[in-house]
Amino acid sequence: MNIKLHRIYDEDIPQGYRALVDKLWPRGVSKEQADLDGHWKALAPSDGLRHWFDHDADKWADFRKQYLSELSENKETARECLADVTQQNLILLSATKDTRHSHARVLKEYLEKLDSTVVSRHRQA
Repeated sequence: MNIKLHRIYDEDIPQGYRALVDKLWPRGVSKEQADLDGHWKALAPSDGLRHWFDHDADKWADFRKQYLSELSENKETARECLADVTQQNLILLSATKDTRHSHARVLKEYLEKLDSTVVSRHRQA
């Protein structure tokens, strides 16, 4: 599976399974425009972590560590989300402006590792 990141406002989003990974719905985007296959708000950072981080690049390392901890506690939900993906490309969509310091980037990294462990288990069986 190829996992790609895009802003939901981008016009050049490639074909694939489209999942919004923000907890809140993006402003100015209708459900028809979004054309989503899933809204994975359960995999978004907790409200407390999101408010604490507040897109402050100086807090990035701590945010990343805490968010990965949250994701590891929610591993079964992440596996269920991945199981829904029926296409080669998984497109993680977010409204964030700072894509370098985005939770979507951390989620992509986490899902890639999770997907590789799921794939290797299937090969061993």
